[in-house]
Amino acid sequence: MSLQLVPRALRYVEEVARHGSIQAASRELGIAASAIDRQILMIEQELGAPLFERQSTGMRPTPVGGLVVSLARRWRSDAGGLFTAVRQMKGLDIGHVRLAAMDSHANGLLPALLATVSAAYPKVALEVDILSTDAAVEALVDDRADLALIFNLRARRELHVLWSVDLPLGCTVAPGHALAGRSSVSLKEAVAYPIATQSRSLAIRRYLEDKHAWMFSERDPPVVTNSLQLVKRLAVSGAYAAITSELDMAPEILAGDLVFVPISDEGARPQTISIAISARRPLPRLAQIVADLAQGEILTVLRAVRSRISGTAITASTS
Repeated sequence: MSLQLVPRALRYVEEVARHGSIQAASRELGIAASAIDRQILMIEQELGAPLFERQSTGMRPTPVGGLVVSLARRWRSDAGGLFTAVRQMKGLDIGHVRLAAMDSHANGLLPALLATVSAAYPKVALEVDILSTDAAVEALVDDRADLALIFNLRARRELHVLWSVDLPLGCTVAPGHALAGRSSVSLKEAVAYPIATQSRSLAIRRYLEDKHAWMFSERDPPVVTNSLQLVKRLAVSGAYAAITSELDMAPEILAGDLVFVPISDEGARPQTISIAISARRPLPRLAQIVADLAQGEILTVLRAVRSRISGTAITASTS
């Protein structure tokens, strides 16, 4: 992409921030250091505030400088989006889609989605960031992601939900676990066994605390982690149970490594998985294509898993 759509003053500030000195930015850009310094001084005079702190270890952006760097990056992102949009208007399925997803998707849903996108749209590049729910929301708000697959998304005016589906809670255990043969289990019965649970950095833990605080007030879980992949491994080992959704554990359930036992408590409301975008920006055509493919992959996985468990019907919502 040509950089001419990004104002040179912003490019200079961004490069100085990246490399830590005007001299290093000069070498990278092939621009005289005096010209870079002059542009920075002009912005400082216009804003009435310094952009950089000059330290012995190099130049570090001030809070005001950080705002200018963020502006440069947004401008660059918008310029890239313009080129992609123009290509798509010409009928070319060429472009770049930034997707935020959850840790549990890494060994199940995402590989299938990436394979589908690659097969159907080989010239589309997908950039995937594995984030927590909170970080995925911020990535959408800050224009660092075009769309996100988010668990238990709470309504925010900055976001628009394209599609969502309920994910009933269950207790996942290894086939040899004492609860594996049950048709359902209460939360009280489940937590009588060692539980590997997620830390508060993950939405599922906060969700459980909001709805079932007693699970954590009576005693601390023996294992707490911010990695759902570790929770999976611990459940597969047979030494622990895990309270989560069937989508989280889909690969292991389909492989026969884990058994999903539905939670029977009347107050155990389901989680949700949502495909969300920023409400402040139009959705690029390619991002819509990826969103549609992601929806299809989620439904395919849920049908397979629920067929194995009990044939539970899937009820999805779109906005």
